[in-house]
Amino acid sequence: MIMGPHLALSRSGPLMVCFAAASLSLGCEKSDEGTAAAERAGGAITLWTDSTELFMEHPALIVGAPDKFAIHLTDVTDFAPLRSGRITLRFIPRGGGEPVVVTQETPRAPGIYGPSPEFKRAGIYDLALMVESPQARDSLFISGLRVYATAAEAPKEEEGQGEAGISFLKEQQWKTPEFRTAFATSGELFASFEATGVIEAAAGRQAEVTAPIAGLVDASSVARSPAPGQKVQRGDVLGYIIPSLGEGGSAYAEARANLREAQNEYARAKRLVDADAAPRRRLNEAENRLQAARETLAGLPERSAGSGGRLPIRSPISGEVASRSIVPGSRLDAGAPLFSIVDPSIVWLRVNVPAAQSSMIGPRSGVGFRVEGSERRYESAAVLSMGSVIDPASRTLPVIYQVPNADGSIKVGANARAQIQSGNRISGVLIPASAVLDEDGRPIAYVQPEGETFEKRQLRVGGQQGDRILVLDGIKPGERVVTGAAYQVRLASLSTSVPAEGHAH
Repeated sequence: MIMGPHLALSRSGPLMVCFAAASLSLGCEKSDEGTAAAERAGGAITLWTDSTELFMEHPALIVGAPDKFAIHLTDVTDFAPLRSGRITLRFIPRGGGEPVVVTQETPRAPGIYGPSPEFKRAGIYDLALMVESPQARDSLFISGLRVYATAAEAPKEEEGQGEAGISFLKEQQWKTPEFRTAFATSGELFASFEATGVIEAAAGRQAEVTAPIAGLVDASSVARSPAPGQKVQRGDVLGYIIPSLGEGGSAYAEARANLREAQNEYARAKRLVDADAAPRRRLNEAENRLQAARETLAGLPERSAGSGGRLPIRSPISGEVASRSIVPGSRLDAGAPLFSIVDPSIVWLRVNVPAAQSSMIGPRSGVGFRVEGSERRYESAAVLSMGSVIDPASRTLPVIYQVPNADGSIKVGANARAQIQSGNRISGVLIPASAVLDEDGRPIAYVQPEGETFEKRQLRVGGQQGDRILVLDGIKPGERVVTGAAYQVRLASLSTSVPAEGHAH
């Protein structure tokens, strides 16, 4: 038997709403009966265990009147209706005597059972409901069901007293694939506050490639140059420049000629010295000239073999091409921008911490954030630096976090909305982050007080850590919150029409 179920019991019409633990008696006081023409008031019971959700509606229980119950059973592991299996209802009279037992072998519709118990004596009964299904095996206990001796004694449902809240029927819940709920619990998290930020390239992971000398962009190489977004490796050729003769082109040709001449002189001097036809000093002098010629050529912009005098432009780092500024045949000055290369595998988040919260942060203040255009949440605890001076114009303090970005989903230059954790832990109510929606800049959530009734709550949030949010006001421990497809419940709150499929009871 699953222990400690959560139960919500309500009586419609003139009876008051009652909430209690499953182990306590759930009695409600009766008010004026109303007119004889009024419909007899029944009740609705919602109960959750670790494996099953029960939503049971029943008429007023009258001796000798076997009215039908509507029992909705949901498998809370996937929030699907129980499609098969037997249920047994055992109504145990508190004054002693034989219990009333009813069994139904299969549901009459997915998730819906309709047993019709018949009572022979009035009084208070406790109900033990056994579920035996391939999807769930469970025992549920409901106390304090009243059976009236006659219909005249049963309370009447007053006109105009319908259910409050948002109606989202079980049939709708079962047909919404992502619909989920969870209990709100007491707990504590680090306090946090919101701040704005921007994504930057990490130091050493961005490079601006410029023209080393003046010249012309080689038209034939532009078609093979990488486009923005393409990956490059360190040393890859990005394009070629044809140097201007007065800006290093002639100097390079002259240096290459001097090197060839020095190489020939060194080879000739070596042959003569080896044949004892020249002094050793001549070979030393030729070696010095060769070394000087090599150093002179190395000091000029590099040409690759087979480039035909063109100057190759190479990527200084591995990464992605962020921008390209070359036009075939255009003339460039030395220092003109050609390419921007970024390695996005690690990025920086620069957060602008408001001056009022600057005293709350420290070296271990983690951050969770979302970038514009995405609902994905990222986290980092790697504080790289904290400013020591508050900007007099923006009244903010810069804090930089290092963020891994292996999949490249965080784009350099994107704005970010950050939640920074302080060093102080605060207590409150913990709910899944997926339960919180943004409505006009205010956090809200939907609570399920009963099986088919929901309420919108405005929240005061105190912090977030991972997939948990701490609520300071708006939700109480033990309440059931919608954690999946909450937007569908919101749409239901805006609709006044009854679903086309109706309510199959």
